[in-house]
This record gives sequence, structure tokens and C-alpha cells, in this order.
Amino acid sequence: MPSCEGGIEVVVGELAVRMARKGHEVTVYNRWQRKCDRSPKRYKGISLRDVPTVSIKGSDAVMYSFLATFLALFGRYDVVHFHAEGPAGMSWMTKLFRIPTVVTIHGLDWQREKWNSFASQYIKIAEKIAARCADEMIVLSENMSSYFQRKYGRKTNFIRNGVNTGYRRKPDQIRKLGLKGNDYVLFVARLVPEKGIHYLLEAFRSVDTDLKLVIAGKIDSSEYVKKIREMAALDKRVIMPGFVQGEFQEELYSNCRLYILPSDVEGMSLTLLEALSFGAPCLASDIEENKVVPEKFLTWFNHSRPDDLRRKMEQMLNDSYSEEQREAQILWMRENYSWESVIDDTLSIYQTVIKKKDGQKSAQNESKG
Repeated sequence: MPSCEGGIEVVVGELAVRMARKGHEVTVYNRWQRKCDRSPKRYKGISLRDVPTVSIKGSDAVMYSFLATFLALFGRYDVVHFHAEGPAGMSWMTKLFRIPTVVTIHGLDWQREKWNSFASQYIKIAEKIAARCADEMIVLSENMSSYFQRKYGRKTNFIRNGVNTGYRRKPDQIRKLGLKGNDYVLFVARLVPEKGIHYLLEAFRSVDTDLKLVIAGKIDSSEYVKKIREMAALDKRVIMPGFVQGEFQEELYSNCRLYILPSDVEGMSLTLLEALSFGAPCLASDIEENKVVPEKFLTWFNHSRPDDLRRKMEQMLNDSYSEEQREAQILWMRENYSWESVIDDTLSIYQTVIKKKDGQKSAQNESKG
């Protein structure tokens, strides 16, 4: 932190900053390597702590999670909140020291293709530890809630992600990409296999249109990004501007003909919520995590099926999307994905685990007396 790249980082940032504004003392532990810049000590009212780790992929996250949790044991915090399954595997430490512990599961991370078999097995173990050790668990979809109830007999709290609903912007900065507005299809997210960008490129190649396809996400040296760039090079209509944020990203959402999220695995996609909040027509894969949005605001296609994606894409590009539909969509997002309600619900869970601990202390004191 601060970061705009990953969905979890954005969620943690919104939670931490907004809780600090309400007068709470909040500390965030940042993963740090020598090649990275150190964090400032304070950021928008929250305290940041750098935790050193190694640069070995797969091991760095485990080492960071252990060290961050170890340091948190001595922080005299009322609550420790873990985000994502991997770090939540260290919740046994806070449980051992009787520190009220909350875990948020953003998705079943062991399903993601970026992890090797060892990492996937570790994340599955971490998931089991979190289910047993967390005082309270938060999930982002009802499907995830059913999963934990079915597999572990564990009750969870369903809290949607929030979204900063902005106001639609006229095309300005996007003109440097050769875009005028309403002349492109948009994808915004991390360029990783589970996002299904390869399905999108394959489907779009067969669509007879002069529209551009904008694939926005951080371009790195991974094998998957290399594959995506090679596929994109075969179609002159594809534009890859790299990582986007701020007003530039808002312009892209505001002026696209269609936003597409072809993912195979999600928690609750912030970029999909952001696109919806700007009134963009949206097409997404039919995985359960995407179906939390009503059908009247979101069209689905059969996931992992480029042929169905192409067919639904062509249908939506031929349909008109009225201003009334856009405004109704924006209003629904503001009413249902407010960060303030997310903060209030999360703080309520904190109070629950604190009271539970206080009740246990009282019971122990009475038994001693």
C-alpha cells in the first residue's frame, strides 16, 4: 500500500483509510523486498509497516505472512484481520495468543493457474486452518458462503465489495490511444490465466467489426503475458496500453461500447463493479461469483467457451443501450455497493469478536473466583 494494481490491495486500502477517518487506529503490514521502495510510515491516517521477505516466487508470500503475523502478535491490537487464503494460514498464531481474528476470503486461490502444485496444496491447507481458527470469516459471495458451510460446516459473513461510483467522463486522455468514445470493447484486470483473456482474443478475432479491443493491465515478463501479446499482435484492432488508473481508467469505463470479463476464477471482481458503476454495458462469464449482479444489468456467457463469448458479444454490439438503462445501472450500484455499508458491517464484526473475547475473559475470572 498504497496500490491500485490488485483487487485485494484496493479493498484493504479502502477499508483501512475509511476506518482511520472514523477515528480508529489502523496498521497495515506491507510486503517489502530490497528491489522495492520502502513504504511511508503514514498514509492517509494509517500506519504502514514494512515486512522483509525473499524474492523466491511462492516462498516470499509464506515468509511475509509468517513475519507479519509474528510482528502483529506484539502490536496490542484489538483485532487482527487477514485478507486472502494464503496469509490466513497464519491465523493459528493469533488464535494461539487469543487475539480476536477476522479472515476475509476473496476467492478460492488454490484454483488459480499461477500457482504450482506445492503452492496450491499450501493454500488448501491455509484455507482449512482459517476455517478452524478465525473467530469470524467474511466472504464476498453467497456461493463462497455455501462452499465453507458445505466443506467445513463453517458459518461466514457475506459482505459485498464496495466500489467508488464516479461520474461518467467525456473522452479526452483516451484520444492518445486513437479512441473517440463508443468505438472500443474494454477489458481491465490483471493479465493472468484465470482472467480468460485468451478466450477474449480468440472470440474477438472472429467478430466482424471496426471496433478496437482495449486490454488494459500491467505488462510483465510472465509466460502468459508473452502469449497474450503474441495473440494480440495477430489483430491490428487490439490495443494494450498497460496498467491504467485514475481519470484515464474512468474515461475508458465511461466511453466503451462494451466491457467484458471472461474469467474462469473470481472472488468479486472490482473492475467489473467499477465498469458497472460507470454505466457500461457488461458481459461476463457465468461463474457464480459474477452472478451476484442482476441479469438486467449484466449479460453472461458460458465460461471457457470462446464461441459463446463471440456470439453474445456480437448480440450486445448490435443492441443499443439507452441512457435510461445506464442511469438505472449506476443508481443500483450506488445503492448496493456502498463502501460505507461495507465499513459499517466490517466494524460490526470486529465488535462481535472483541465482545466474544471479553466474554471469555469474564467467564475465566468467574471460574477462578
